[in-house]
Formats: sequence, C-alpha cells, structure tokens
Amino acid sequence: MDLNYLFNSLSPSWTSAAMLLSFFLYLATVGSILPGKLVPGVTLSDGTRLHYRCNGLLSLLLFVLLLGVGAQMNLVSPTAIADRGLELLSTTFIFSVLVTLLLYLAGCNSREKSSSLKPHVSGNLIDDWWFGIQLNPNFIGIDLKFFFVRAGMMGWLLINLSVLAKCILEAKLSQSMILYQLFCGLYILDYFFYEEFMTSTWDIIAERLGFMLVFGDLVFIPFTFSIQGWWLLSNKVELTTAAVIANCLVFLIGYLVFRGANKQKHMFKKNPKAPIWGKPPKVIGGKLLASGYWGIARHCNYLGDLLLALSFSLPCGISSAVPYFYPIYLLILLIWRERRDEARCAEKYKDVWTEYRKLVPYRILPYVY
Repeated sequence: MDLNYLFNSLSPSWTSAAMLLSFFLYLATVGSILPGKLVPGVTLSDGTRLHYRCNGLLSLLLFVLLLGVGAQMNLVSPTAIADRGLELLSTTFIFSVLVTLLLYLAGCNSREKSSSLKPHVSGNLIDDWWFGIQLNPNFIGIDLKFFFVRAGMMGWLLINLSVLAKCILEAKLSQSMILYQLFCGLYILDYFFYEEFMTSTWDIIAERLGFMLVFGDLVFIPFTFSIQGWWLLSNKVELTTAAVIANCLVFLIGYLVFRGANKQKHMFKKNPKAPIWGKPPKVIGGKLLASGYWGIARHCNYLGDLLLALSFSLPCGISSAVPYFYPIYLLILLIWRERRDEARCAEKYKDVWTEYRKLVPYRILPYVY
C-alpha cells in the first residue's frame, strides 16, 4: 500500500470533524427532547440515584430516517462515512484524547463530595487518565458515560449502513455481507430496545470515565466492530448452505445466552424475588443471584457476547485472520475483565462471594474453572 495514500487517508479534516460534531450535537439534542422511559440507576454510596432517559432506539431510527431522506434529496451521500473511514477514525481518536484530558483536569480540580462527581485521584498520572477520576461526570446536564456508549453503538450501525450502501453501489453485495449486516443490525437494535439494561452494567455503575471507556465507546466499538464489513467490501466469500445454517445457530445461541443472562441480572436488581425460568430465584447472602444463567457459570453473559462476536466474523470465511480481530480481542478483554470483576466482588462481598463461588465454580464457560 502507498504510504502517502495511507497517511493522507488517516489525516483528520475539517469535514470529518464537522461530521463527528454534527452527530454529537444531534444525539445531545434529541436525547434531551425525545420521549423515552426514565430509568433510575443504581443507588450510589451516598444514597443518590441518577436517572437515564432511554430513548436511544427512537433517536437511532429517527436519525437513519433523516439520513435516508437526505440521501434521496441528494443532501447527503449514503457512502460519506465509508468514503472517509480512516479520516473519521483519526478524528475520533483525537477527540477522545482531548475529551479525556479535559475530564482529567476537571476531575483533579473538582471539590464535589457526591458519589457521582467526587474525584478519585491515585497520584499516578497514567492510571488516573486511563481509568478516570470521576464516576459520572456530566456536561450541560448530559451524563457523559451514558452518552458516549450510545454514540459508539449508533456509530457502529451508521458505519455498517454506509459500507452496505457502498457495496450496493459498487455491485458487490454478497450473501456474506447480508449475513453480517443482518446479525449486527439485529444486535444493535436489540441493544437499544433493551437500553435500560445498560444502566445496571458494571461500566455504568462502577467504572470511572477515563480514556479506557471514552476510547472504547467512541473509537473501538464503531471502528473495530465493523472490520468485517470493511473486509467483505474488498473480498468475496462464498458460503455453503451448511456454513450459513451453522453461522445462524451461533448467532442465535449467543443472543439467547447474552440477552437472557443480562435480562435476568437486570430484573433481579429491580425485584430480587422475580422468578427465574419459572422458579423462585436462588440468592446467596441476600445479594448474589445463583439461578438461571448465573447458576450455570459466573459471568455467563460473557459467553453469549463471545458467540455473538464470532457470528459477526464467520460470514467472512476462514481465509484471513483480519475479520476475527474482534472476537479474538473480546476473548482477551473479557478474560481480563472477568479477573478484575472477581477481585472486586471478592473485596465487596467477602464471605458471600466465597459461598457463591462454591455453588457456581465455573467461570464464563460451563465446566471451566
């Protein structure tokens, strides 16, 4: 590849910056004014609770509709994102670095005492910048953590749709591309349909907002989760009927485990007595769910996530490792995260966690210790 061409493609531009900022402005505006279920977050250590307006699905559908109308009227190009992929990548990366520097400075200078905004400064510059200082920083009333993860998930779909449009215009549409787009589209729509479940995830309730989450939400999710689509745009893959069926089964099983486990956890936090698979839940120490998927393996939802990631890559065949970057990365990430979760839970729940581990000895995958 021509290095000059690659450098020019990666160079940010005012056009890409305008596209990115317009997207954020749209999300900030419609997120505040469109109707949506107001969901209370978990109770924080000081007794307060944040509330989240879950109107992400409506915001996404409206944006796609507006872009579709704009494309029909020749106001916007349906391939604008695909044509400026690397340019938007570098622009978003720079934005992420700048935002996290501002978050770091704001956190260091904060005198807030609330659980959401109280600064947690370790004194290690890299550690504080990477993991963040404040739990729930906000800007003009917008919870930034919830905002960024919404932007990342929407950005992933927008990239995919632009790649699909480019594929159609270049007459390269294939069965593999259709499968990939279908699986990702269903997963993203499902995410926003159950957006309130995000309010009880570890990222929202426990992780502070630093470079790790900002970069992960704005850069990693949209630009690396879409690698398969970019790869299929340049590579033709012929799948057998058996391969298509197997791919669909991997997606379906992954979805059932992922969505089922997360739904059980969310419903348990809302109502600890809610039945699990038609039976009263088994609860350890009055705190930890040990029924349903959570009685099969600790963090069984990670297994579902891994199967879904694999289903996004299988349409690309096995001729290259490039489309499998996402599931390989996710495997490494989730093993690391599971270790972090184990340490935190052991510290938080102490003897209760020890009892739970005895009852549910397997980690992520059933029958794996």
